[in-house]
Amino acid sequence: MMDIESCTELNEFPQMLPPPPGTFVDREELIQHVGDFAVSQGYVVTIKQSKRDRVVVLGCDRGGVYRNRRKPADESSAERTRRRKTGSRLTNCPFEAVGKKDDGLWILTIKNGTHNHEPIKDISEHPSARRFTEREIVLIKEMTEAGLKPRQILKRLRQNNPDLLSTPKHVYNVKAKLRQGNMTVENLRNSLQIMRNFKSLRPQKSAVRNNYLAVTEPSWRQRNPPRVPNLIGGRFVDSQSFVSIDVLNPATQQVISQVPLTTNEEFKAAVFAAKRAFPLWRNTPIATRQRIMFKFQELIRRDIDKLAMNITAEHGKTLKDAYGDVLRGLEEVEHACGLATLQMGEFVSNVSNGIDTYSIREPLGVCAGICPFDFPAMIPLWMFPLAVTCGNTFILKPSEKDPGAAVMLAELAVEAGLPNGVLNIVHGSNEIVNAICDDDDIKAISFVGPNVAGPYVYARASAKGKRIQSNVGAKNHAVVMPDASMDATLNALVAAGFGAAGQKCMALSTVVFVGGLNPWEDKLVEHAKAIKVNAGTEPDADLGPVISKQVKEQICKLIQTGVDTGAKLVLDGRNIVVPAYEHGSFVGPTILSNVATNMECYKEEVFGPVLLCMQADSIEEAINIINRHKYSNGASIFTTSGVAARKFQTEIEVGQVGINVPISVPLPFSSFTSCKPSFAGDLNFDGKAGIQFYTQVKMVTQQWKDLPGSSGASLLMPSS
Repeated sequence: MMDIESCTELNEFPQMLPPPPGTFVDREELIQHVGDFAVSQGYVVTIKQSKRDRVVVLGCDRGGVYRNRRKPADESSAERTRRRKTGSRLTNCPFEAVGKKDDGLWILTIKNGTHNHEPIKDISEHPSARRFTEREIVLIKEMTEAGLKPRQILKRLRQNNPDLLSTPKHVYNVKAKLRQGNMTVENLRNSLQIMRNFKSLRPQKSAVRNNYLAVTEPSWRQRNPPRVPNLIGGRFVDSQSFVSIDVLNPATQQVISQVPLTTNEEFKAAVFAAKRAFPLWRNTPIATRQRIMFKFQELIRRDIDKLAMNITAEHGKTLKDAYGDVLRGLEEVEHACGLATLQMGEFVSNVSNGIDTYSIREPLGVCAGICPFDFPAMIPLWMFPLAVTCGNTFILKPSEKDPGAAVMLAELAVEAGLPNGVLNIVHGSNEIVNAICDDDDIKAISFVGPNVAGPYVYARASAKGKRIQSNVGAKNHAVVMPDASMDATLNALVAAGFGAAGQKCMALSTVVFVGGLNPWEDKLVEHAKAIKVNAGTEPDADLGPVISKQVKEQICKLIQTGVDTGAKLVLDGRNIVVPAYEHGSFVGPTILSNVATNMECYKEEVFGPVLLCMQADSIEEAINIINRHKYSNGASIFTTSGVAARKFQTEIEVGQVGINVPISVPLPFSSFTSCKPSFAGDLNFDGKAGIQFYTQVKMVTQQWKDLPGSSGASLLMPSS
């Protein structure tokens, strides 16, 4: 396998990346992938050699040698070769890609990914751009039969297409092929269809069979189960990796798809595609970037049913929760649509005589996002819409447990007009996370994930000088005062504690009852028992399965440690069986009372439908319990007393406070704030802090005045 880093070592020209290796359903899909990617890098490929059913060799059109053709009698071979090569575009470019058929699929490998020439600055200058359209060639045939000369034909064609770059020579070539019978109108149409699909690919062989493009679906969709693709340089491509992770439906344990672990070469290709796209994207007007976001949110609304169904199938949450997941993410896209005013800098006129100072916000470059499984749509949408609208390019790594929604969103972003390379997707676990942290071209990382991974990612990425925002574990508390409204509080506790099976960073996992639990316990159990546990696709489902059997085992283990250390199991949901879904990873609503602060189930994040109940004699004691816990995303208080609410708001040490609100998650125009170990970094997600994270400030001081003549330079410190 070719090492991408060797490209810069072998030549002094600007780096042109080879297409990422991959697996394709047929020869034509492979050729189209190479051709499209090559154009995005600034070169054009041709077919050098082809054995149709076994192998195809692709090279750069700047490579190769001339064939021996008839030469004038008075010209020697050496003179003819010298004359031909003097004006030649050929440079014997060593680039070579090989596609081979193996076990029914075509596998692309890069034999030599280097070039010895400059990239094409404007593809319209390349001869491939001078091809005629299908309609134009039909007109050439008709006008030739009517007796028109090539220059006359070209003049008439340009009346309909003023931008036509073809010359009379190209008309002669088409006429010759028509006259010799090498190109009938019927196979001409087939050839042109191939040219359109291959875009700038120039096959050296003119004979084209009618079935060259029998591509219906990409290879990653034709697999059973389908493989989740990478997105590299604007193309969704199947990974060449032979190692993959099964994506299971938590309700049935059936394999939905497979996630191949992105190879190191594919990751580098994704980063390079993002790096190459950045200069043009950062100079794209902010209004244009916003229009793409407007179109993107329109497409999300169009496909919200498909997105929600995919989330339910892969994650397990109910369809109602899945719709909420997408809608909260949609709010992020809507926020990005109004980003222009939030990126405005500041201006101070005449800070000194004739001198102005102003600040501008500029994008960082290539950014990356590492996502957890709990919100397959919302958290990717937390990250890349804001980042790319600020002018950055982005590498997204979805959770390997439920990546489908992120890939669907990326398809919609591309459809909305996001240019090639601006958004890229890679997959994997530890190795790909390490690669993201270590890559020097990635300037900033957004991370949301488990407690163990968060500090590791923060330490490794920050050691490389990257910006990082890291949201990790949470233990969200609610304080219930004796004067709280009984029914409203119970409904809020049950919804926040058991919604989405407790698998969300803002789930309410612990309730501290001030003055005792007795008035509340029985009714709390009654409300919890009313929750209907079923597969997320069932219309009556309130609570779906947890993400996997392993997560269920961990939840059950923490419940048992609580019981073993003195907690009272008021409601046990560990052994629930759902008819028709007996193999599902279901955990029913579970309530533990008499929980103490030294218990493992209290100290650690359960991340399941488990509600822990504690007691306190006063609001001061309740506040102290919460402040002593190591995790601190959010906390809420339920009360009718403004004095108690104000005291709680002032003294509690968490990022987000709710007053008679169980989950105090702000809208995107406000920042998602956390503190203590629940967050690491300087700038939070969303709001102004999110924009500040994805941009850097540049201060400009300018002076426009006639400078007085001086006999020498002044060494004094400038001042006003």
